[in-house]
Amino acid sequence: MDMDAFFASVEVQKRNPALNGKPVVIGGSGDPTRRGVVSTASYEARKYGIHSAMPLRTAFKLCPDAIFLPVDYEEYVRVSRTFKAVLREVTPLLEDVGIDEALLDISDLQATSEEISYEIKMKIRQATGLSCSIGIAPNKLLAKIASDMQKPDGLTIITPADIETRIWPLSVRKLWGVGPKTEAHLKAVNINTIGELASLPLERLIEEFNNSYGNYLYSASRGFDESQVVTHCEPKSSSRETTFQSDIYNWQEIAKNLADLCREVSKDLKRSGHRGKTITVKVRYSDFKTVTRAKTLDRAADSVEEIRKAAFECLGRVELKNKKVRLIGVRAGNLEKDFA
Repeated sequence: MDMDAFFASVEVQKRNPALNGKPVVIGGSGDPTRRGVVSTASYEARKYGIHSAMPLRTAFKLCPDAIFLPVDYEEYVRVSRTFKAVLREVTPLLEDVGIDEALLDISDLQATSEEISYEIKMKIRQATGLSCSIGIAPNKLLAKIASDMQKPDGLTIITPADIETRIWPLSVRKLWGVGPKTEAHLKAVNINTIGELASLPLERLIEEFNNSYGNYLYSASRGFDESQVVTHCEPKSSSRETTFQSDIYNWQEIAKNLADLCREVSKDLKRSGHRGKTITVKVRYSDFKTVTRAKTLDRAADSVEEIRKAAFECLGRVELKNKKVRLIGVRAGNLEKDFA
């Protein structure tokens, strides 16, 4: 189940229906003259080539008439909790994939796939006023692909017999786990579709990539996926980062932002009931070169004082002299559950 243009839909359908049918772009502070990236865009904006992770300035060049709005993450989280509560009424076998999507195991339910899907759509619309797209398939991989095939408000059912006719003609980018680098690599050897990828022997894929990823591509391109719906998964890390509106080289300003990020990470850890044992600082320079420095603590911590102390030790090992900084981030990793 995948919500349709989620952030944009929350802004348009729930907050400002007057924007319905107009190109709306959500990202950063909502100011396309400042640094920031597109979080999502309405389907009207996507017609101009605007997509997630695109710089806001680029989106503005593509569509100067678009309405740009800031990200309101707290509201999106609130709506996300609402529709996921609806899903859990259908089945407790739910895997939370992200803020706007989820995987459900409905194999033991008595109703048909179509009946369950329409029930979900109706209840989500009643609870949130928003639409979603649903993919039904024998496994998670194919269901994920199917959910994106008839957006918005789509319902797509894929069976094993459909793989050759409906899955293989799709771009390799539609496969879960295939990013821009893999796509470029495959295009370089004239592999553009999932079907063309499926035609390659396993040995060739292992040669082009590695044993693990080569085996994954071999199975995934043929529609195989034996992974189960995971109803609970402990987080592996908690991180915060900020991109400066203009590159800075003032150490005091860098330090202030680092301290603020440490405070946010500490809050996130306490909220989720975890402690972090490895603290990592990320610094991206104006030339986009990125460096990280990490410190492993003697014991896992969630206090802002301990996180900040470790983070500044890491920052002390980063070359900042005569360097302009574009981004700084903090991550707490090797998380442990706080049972106190």
